[in-house]
Amino acid sequence: MRSDLTARARIRDAALARFGADGVAGTSVRAVAADAGVSAALVLHHFGSKEGLRQACDEYVLSADSGDLGALAELLEAATPVRRYLARALLDGTESASALFDSIVARTEEWLAGGEAEGWVRPCSDARARAVTYVSWLLAPLVLGQQVGRLLGGDPAETAVAVRGARAGLEMLTHGLFADDRFLSAFTAVGDQNGR
Repeated sequence: MRSDLTARARIRDAALARFGADGVAGTSVRAVAADAGVSAALVLHHFGSKEGLRQACDEYVLSADSGDLGALAELLEAATPVRRYLARALLDGTESASALFDSIVARTEEWLAGGEAEGWVRPCSDARARAVTYVSWLLAPLVLGQQVGRLLGGDPAETAVAVRGARAGLEMLTHGLFADDRFLSAFTAVGDQNGR
């Protein structure tokens, strides 16, 4: 509940929503303050500047942990503002968005390496490329939100549509998509010819 949140958390949540809708450049500290029900001075007291507020939003996004499968439904429901924030940040293409993407890829690479060590992720020939591709696949529905939503019947930042797309993706990743290796062999041959 809104009243249960600290002022700092209310401000951060308001910023996530506002940045997700209007972008960082299109959002004022006053607008965030009004959405959070506080003064602009209190926003600056807690975060120092709009840039400090954006950094706090990035940290919050990076702190999200989907490792607890028991809390999956709650996590997905709470993540709608985070998904919208990520989509807008990536579309804005700022230096901070690039840093955020890099951090997500690095954490994903570590997570997948841990999964390999535990036996629930298959080994691969290029761990960095796997992490970049995996993160790209996860974020693509957000960046292509209008097109994805048009074909899946809703906003991909909303839980029901996000789950529908994620389930289809996880089926492919878990069970495979292709019944033979013709495409893998063709791309491997091209990579060999180009020294990769």
